[in-house]
Amino acid sequence: MLKAALRSKYKTLRNALSPQEIEDLSIAIANNLLKLSVWTYNFYHVFLSIEEQKEVNTDPILSLLSGMDKNIVISKTDFEMGTMQHFLLTDNLSIIKNAYNIPEPIDGIPIPNESIDVVFVPLLAFDTQGDRVGYGKGFYDRFLGQCKPNTVKIGLSFFEPEAKITDTYPSDIKLDYCITPKTTFSLK
Repeated sequence: MLKAALRSKYKTLRNALSPQEIEDLSIAIANNLLKLSVWTYNFYHVFLSIEEQKEVNTDPILSLLSGMDKNIVISKTDFEMGTMQHFLLTDNLSIIKNAYNIPEPIDGIPIPNESIDVVFVPLLAFDTQGDRVGYGKGFYDRFLGQCKPNTVKIGLSFFEPEAKITDTYPSDIKLDYCITPKTTFSLK
């Protein structure tokens, strides 16, 4: 299936979810995530959910990482440059929503891409080959392309995979895993 059709399909499916379903499914994803052996690293990049887009709620993952005393990294998006800056999540970090309702830090302690060990990747859809469909701006592909080659890339999805995304590009960065409420997919 083509990315544009998948974007439309999965936005519609997400919009049909109630707030309680989103919460329950997000907790199930976090519980499945605990089964992965990725908890020995130091720096974990977590996207802050866009509530208006009905994204996976990453609050349970943030709580898990905080409880494990891990370094949590969050991003600020530069839409003019098409890039993301990354900052250490600390107790006194100020976070506001930008014009696209993305919660972002105002400033903070910068963390270079090369320091990030694990990235939790937002997506609309994914396939069994590790390809994913995001919002189409390429922010995560550019960011992941600047990370270490062995950075672990974990997608989070409310829904099971598609068989194949047909219009992928060489610059698309594949996922290593994708976690759904029901299953952990190893995509390496």
